[in-house]
This record gives sequence, structure tokens and C-alpha cells, in this order.
Amino acid sequence: RVFLGFVHKLMSRTRSTWDDRLFERRVFHQLASVAPALVVYVGIDWALSIGDSASAAATVTLTSWENFLFAGATFVRRVSLAWVVIALTTAAGRLLDALNDIYSATYKEARNRPIKGYLQVISLFLYVATGIIVISIVAGRSPVLFLSGLGALTAVLMLVFRDTILSLVASVQIMSNDMIRIGDWVEMPQAHADGDVIDIALHTVKIQNWDKTISAIPTHKFISESFKNWRGMSESGGRRIKRSIYLDMNSVHFLSEDEFARLSRFEFLHEYLGAKQKDLEIANTRQMSGKGIKPDSRRLTNVGTFRAYVWHYLRGHPKIHQEMTLLVRQLQPGTQGLPLEIYCFSNDTDWANYEGLTADIFDHLISSLPEFGLDAFQEPAGRDLKILRASS
Repeated sequence: RVFLGFVHKLMSRTRSTWDDRLFERRVFHQLASVAPALVVYVGIDWALSIGDSASAAATVTLTSWENFLFAGATFVRRVSLAWVVIALTTAAGRLLDALNDIYSATYKEARNRPIKGYLQVISLFLYVATGIIVISIVAGRSPVLFLSGLGALTAVLMLVFRDTILSLVASVQIMSNDMIRIGDWVEMPQAHADGDVIDIALHTVKIQNWDKTISAIPTHKFISESFKNWRGMSESGGRRIKRSIYLDMNSVHFLSEDEFARLSRFEFLHEYLGAKQKDLEIANTRQMSGKGIKPDSRRLTNVGTFRAYVWHYLRGHPKIHQEMTLLVRQLQPGTQGLPLEIYCFSNDTDWANYEGLTADIFDHLISSLPEFGLDAFQEPAGRDLKILRASS
């Protein structure tokens, strides 16, 4: 307590925060526990008034009280030395945790290049080495003997530490290839994970899903299985809008002269309809008969004009990314009508803003359908059936 109190006072006088991280991770608490073990290690022989030489032990019989004390003192010395090794290793492990905290709080690059996985690998080797050293100290044997014995148990160790080895390899590949970072939006359907990465460790990657639950996925799964990282979308500055309006094909028709004149007053269609009219007049000159228009002559349709309106509307929208793909296309007609798909990118990747922009665009487009004589397709619902029944 005296040592910890002195360290705490000393750290409170400094302006740096790294020493606070060391104290929070209890590094000095583990170092303080070394002192009692060292006192026991050094003072056990003096307290019992015996020597620790092997020759002294050999001069007494196994049944003598002094030999019993010598054996007990040897055991206590070994245990206290093992305790010192364990305490130092624990302090080193907590020092690595403190280094990770300092790195994460100090460097902006820590979000993109976390070192937690590498530090955990170092901790793993430290604890394995400590285990071998502690066993050799307590048994009174050289660590080399235990290491030679481990060679015969390689197959067993490979089986026991299979997940650790896979995670180690996966962590190195993930970091070196920059596959995932803390803060990335990651989607892995087979693991029911869809959210932000909040932690990348040696054995697991933690993902906070959008419902605020936490998914812990083995690190090696990100190498052996597929997943989707949405970081590219965020970095590109554009988020895709891909949605269709289903049109009732019964409302598709050629434009009448009145409709043409009315739609020509639209800002987005004035130049388009003027240029289209000239093109159609040139193309149909050879097809004109004495009276009327031939069935195969080219004419403007309301759905084609609406498609052009949507394209020009999106081209002039300040929230649409003009450097990325912009398409307004018809898809395969089906039982749900004629799909008119809008394919473009917003220049705001924020989720809430993106959804608001998408809703605003389609609110406007659906409300504009009657101006072109078009109807949106909608499957009959309860109210529709009541109207049909009442009218019959």
C-alpha cells in the first residue's frame, strides 16, 4: 500500500496521461506483489537457520528434522520464485493492455490500424513461456527438458490450440490486408451480424448490430467465410439508390397534342421535348401518308417522357452524386406492372440523410405520375374490393 500510494501521488503531479493508463490497468499493483515473494525467497533460509547447499543436505539423514526443514525451505523458495515469475508476467500482460489504450487514445491511425491483435499474440507467447518456466521451477528441472517433451506432443497441442493458431493467422492477414477496421459497417448474414465493428481481438471480432446487440464472431471466420464491408461506400462519398416505381401498363399511351403542349411548360422537359419533336419530324417525313399517321411512325409516349423527366430531375438534384452512375430504366414487365427503376447515388452517405433523400425523391416522383397520365400499380386491397363490390 505504501508503494502504491507513493506511485499514485507521483503520477497525480504529472500532466501526461500514459502513466494514468498504467495505474488504471493495475500494472504497479502486480509489481508490488513481487516484493513479498522476494522477501520469502531470500529470508526463508535465514528464518529457519539452515543452509541451502546440496552438500549440506547430503550430510544429514532423510529422517532428520534438519533435512525436513531443508526440503520445506526448498519448496517454499521454488514457489516464491514461481510467484515472482507469474507476477512479472501478469504485469507485462497488463502493460501491453495499457500500451493498447495509450495507442488508441493518442494516434488517429489507431482506428484504421489497431494493434490489439498483435499485443494479444505477444501476451499468448508470454503466458506459454511463463507456464513452462513455472513448471520447471517447481519441479526443479531445466526448461529444456519440458521443451523437448513438447515436441512429442505437437499433434495434441495443434488440436488443443487449433482455434488460437487459426485466429493468429487470421489476425495477421486481416491487419496486413486491411480487411476490417474498428468502426467499419460489416454484414455477415451467416453469423446474423449486421452493424459496426467495435473490437478486433485475437480470438473474436465484436460487432454491434443495429438493434444494439453484440455479435462475437471468431476472427478466423473473416478469412474462411464471406462477408460484406461497407467501408468502400463511405470512402467513395456516394451511396446507391436502387428502387423501382411499378406503373400500371393500362395507363401507358401516346402523348396527345394537349399533353405535349402542357408538358412542354415543365422546366426539365422544355428542351427535351423540343429536340425530340424535331427528331421525330425528320424521322417520320418519309413515313407520312396523305392522311393521318402510319401505325409504325415514331411518336412520344407518356412513360418515355416521364422517364426523361426523372432523369433530368435527378441530374439537377443537389443531393445526387453527379460523378457516379445515373440510370432511369425499364425492367421486365410482369404481373405487377412495368417497373421503372431509378439507379443513382446520393452524395450523403449518412443513413438517416440517405433515407430522407430517397423518400423525398420518390414522394415527388409518385406525386408527379398523374401529370403524365400514368398510374402506379398496386395490388387490390380490402378497400379496393369493397369499392368493386359496391359498384357491381
